[in-house]
Formats: sequence, C-alpha cells, structure tokens
Amino acid sequence: MTPRHRSEVAQQLAGVPLFEGLPADTLARIVRLADSRQLDAGGVFFSEGESADAFFVLMSGRVRLTQLTPEGHQIALRLISPGDAFGGGGAFGEPTYPVSAEAVEASTVLRWTSTTMRQLLETEPAMAVNALRFVASRYHDLQRRYRQAMTERVERRVARALLRLVHDAGRRVDAGVEITFPVSRQDVAEMTGTTLYTVSRLLSAWEDQGLVRSGRRRIVLTKPHALVAIAEDLPPRNETS
Repeated sequence: MTPRHRSEVAQQLAGVPLFEGLPADTLARIVRLADSRQLDAGGVFFSEGESADAFFVLMSGRVRLTQLTPEGHQIALRLISPGDAFGGGGAFGEPTYPVSAEAVEASTVLRWTSTTMRQLLETEPAMAVNALRFVASRYHDLQRRYRQAMTERVERRVARALLRLVHDAGRRVDAGVEITFPVSRQDVAEMTGTTLYTVSRLLSAWEDQGLVRSGRRRIVLTKPHALVAIAEDLPPRNETS
C-alpha cells in the first residue's frame, strides 16, 4: 500500500469495533502488519476445519459464514458487511476455523496472521478489552438466534432474516427496498434453520400479498413495514389504498 492508502485504511479501521479507541499511530502500525487480499464472488477465504492461521476485516464486498451440521447440511450463520471482522478463532486461541467464509460478491479484506493478532492483544490493552466485547457480542447473537429458532414461528424467523439483510445491505428502489447482493431462497432457508420448501411457500404467499418481490437470487421488500409487523408479531396494519 502507498502511505496515502495506508492512512485511508487506518481511518476505516478506526470504525471497526475491535480497533475502536486506538491512537492513530497504533492504527497505522496495525495496518502495516496486515496484507490485503481480494476474491471474486464464490471465492473462499477459509473452510471449516482448516487451521485458523489468519484474522480478517472486510473492507469491501460481502462474505457469508456457513457451517455444516453433523448430517452434512449447510447452515448460513452470518453475513459479513464492510467493517466487520471474521476468522477470529486463531486470534482467540482456536486451532481450526469453526465455519467457512465465502465471498458472496467481489470482496477485499485486510488479513493478519493469528500470531500477529495474539501479539497485538497482549501488547494493546484497549484492543484486548474490545476483543472481549467482540466475543461477548457474537456469543449473545448466537444465543438470540438459537432462542428464536427454538421458540419463534418460522414466519417471524424468515421476516427477521430478510429485515436483517436489508439493514446490512439494502438500497431504495422504485418497488421498495432491495437486498443489494444475490440471495436465493436456499440462502434464506439456511439462515433461518428451515427448509427450502417452507421458505418458497412463505415468499410465494408474501408475493401474492404484495409484501415482497423475488426472482433469481433477487429479493425486494415492497412493504417493509408489513415484514416488521410479522417479525415483531404485531397486528397487521389496515391498508387504505
């Protein structure tokens, strides 16, 4: 990287939770310890079970984290957006990655070796505190999703998943709010712990009601407020037009 590019990257890292509150000179040093990697859509940064030898921050694009069940079914656990960190297993002491990370679209990451990250955590107290918050946040997120999967109706889970995707990667279009990267019904099924048949049935019903539009790997929320009502189990709004 050129000095100017490193400076711009350091400014971006200042907004990443793991690096919040670090002085500018510390951020600049952390950037110098990283290398950059780019993958096209479909490229894999690492696979479940591989040696956890690197830690990543996504700078551009989208990355999907997936895991295989004992039965061999793939589950989509999380969508990584720019500014998110992933692959923390090695940095936090895990010998292997518990998930796989695949680029959903062309993506660029900063990459540090796990050894480098452990050294930084040992020498930068503020970063170590941020890491504890990072791990706690992911743990609470997993708890919440597990609780939802065990107790909530599938309609609520699917509505929540679509709203989460729109929050992370949505843009206004004439028809409503579009998820800006390719997402299939199978992807939604994996994210919500249900079947492709169930998701297809739900989305078809919501299309008939005018709540969504979906095509080949494309979903538009035409009435987001109606999906919010389903996600929060609220009574439906009376439509006057």
